[in-house]
Amino acid sequence: MSYDFDFSSALEHLPYLLEGAGFTLLIAFSAFAIGSVIGVFGALGKAYGGPGQRRLIDGYVTFVTNTPALVQVFFLFYGLPAIGVMLSPLTAVMFGLALNSGAYLTEIIRGGIAAVRRQELEAASALGLSRAQTVRHVMLPHVLQTVYGPLTNFFVMLVLGSSMAALFGVEELTGRALNVSTANLRTIETFSVVALMYVLMTVVASLALAAVGRYVFKLRLKWLA
Repeated sequence: MSYDFDFSSALEHLPYLLEGAGFTLLIAFSAFAIGSVIGVFGALGKAYGGPGQRRLIDGYVTFVTNTPALVQVFFLFYGLPAIGVMLSPLTAVMFGLALNSGAYLTEIIRGGIAAVRRQELEAASALGLSRAQTVRHVMLPHVLQTVYGPLTNFFVMLVLGSSMAALFGVEELTGRALNVSTANLRTIETFSVVALMYVLMTVVASLALAAVGRYVFKLRLKWLA
């Protein structure tokens, strides 16, 4: 059985797909930003909070990290209407990915906080540094050095994971690819183009984030060295 490849029908929809790629990055960035805020407060709560607060955060992290993100979004989109809470597909996806990200980022950032050695904090106190100065000059460099690489990798995974939005009718890159392949009946060609677009997006995002780490935060990531 022969198959004649024809990429022209997929490439003519490239501007449409590129718009979807931009939407994919927007979803991933928004979920990552909200998740980072959750992660910072979660990590600080686990590091410095009381027993009750730590148990609450542990419960959240355990539940979220041991259930699929897709199931969590399904719960938000199809479950909440049962109690009168209606979310749009985009809101459900972004909120679900943000809550999912927050749990993982809590653990990533907590690891960075734990990497700060007690002796250095004691030395900062002995030198008379204020709490703000201690955070800026002692804690922050260690935390960034420890977590920046994992944060970068997590963002890339979030870009790929955002493709689940297509299941809820959100027209990000995968959603638009489904529309194109349905119209032109060229599934192999369309998704080959889209797969290459995902590769380019993740490579560019990785290099851009690594450059930010090197030139803004003075970090040298091994895979950019």
